[in-house]
Amino acid sequence: MVGKRKLGSQGLEVSGIGLGTMMMPDTEDSAETIRGALDLGVTMFDTADLYGDFVSGQFGGNEKTVGRALRGRRDEAIVATKFGVTHGQGPKGDPAYIKKSVDASLYSLGLDYIDLYYQHRPDPNTPIEETVGTLADLVQQGKIRYIGLSEAPADLIRRAHAVHPLSAVQTEYSLWSREVEDDVLPALKELGIGLVPYSPLGRGFLTGQIKTFDDLPADDYRRYYERFQGDNFAKNVAVVALIEQLAAEKEVTPAQLGLAWLLAQGEQIVPIPGTKRLERVRENLGALKIELSADDLAEIERISPKGVAAGGRFGAF
Repeated sequence: MVGKRKLGSQGLEVSGIGLGTMMMPDTEDSAETIRGALDLGVTMFDTADLYGDFVSGQFGGNEKTVGRALRGRRDEAIVATKFGVTHGQGPKGDPAYIKKSVDASLYSLGLDYIDLYYQHRPDPNTPIEETVGTLADLVQQGKIRYIGLSEAPADLIRRAHAVHPLSAVQTEYSLWSREVEDDVLPALKELGIGLVPYSPLGRGFLTGQIKTFDDLPADDYRRYYERFQGDNFAKNVAVVALIEQLAAEKEVTPAQLGLAWLLAQGEQIVPIPGTKRLERVRENLGALKIELSADDLAEIERISPKGVAAGGRFGAF
């Protein structure tokens, strides 16, 4: 049985580790992975209206994949999706856009309501109070149950939470990316808001499976990211080797060690590693059984301190 964790104080409870579906193709294999994850006890499934085949430029479609996979098992799943990232227009958060977006997502997912609805990126042209006020109306209407923000700074989180309680904030967080520890994580702990880390394994780098640049398929989006290129790649592989060594000493995989470290950073943290393969889901869930001692955490801090990753989080597409 997968342990449960609470996100926020409004009643949202999910599996201790969720499943990110961003890179899943629209195939029966993807559907089987999602249903298999349910069988293993995963309850939280993360998508967005933007997600699709990024490499080919075919944005959207992932919500339909998730919705079809969960058909007949809706009551077992917590479905999280996002709005607000547009094609060439910048982030959006005005009321008209939100109302149109939520109806489109409900249709794509084939659902009567969305469990957790995030603003994908803050809209600099719409006050967050206006955005969250509209989301609060959608809660009253029963179209969504809980409200979240993604990649939002601490001051914006505080303003949003004052309008309507937030259940979760999603942002990148891993041994590779720890910027959230500066201001956002302390604010979330103070306000009682959950944290949902995406890319909790450094876009696969922290699994130890990527040894050379050529291990990435020719159409892999990660080839465009700074941490996978040139000297950055070499420096990062060297750090991962140390993580692999520690994981081997503890008789766990590097992925399990990285996720266990994240889980140890707070009871309100629920990572959503993405994978297309059920065996990886099973491996990731093994992190929930790992207990890290103070010495373990100190050693992880020594070999992978904040800021250790060479290169920025993103790259140019």
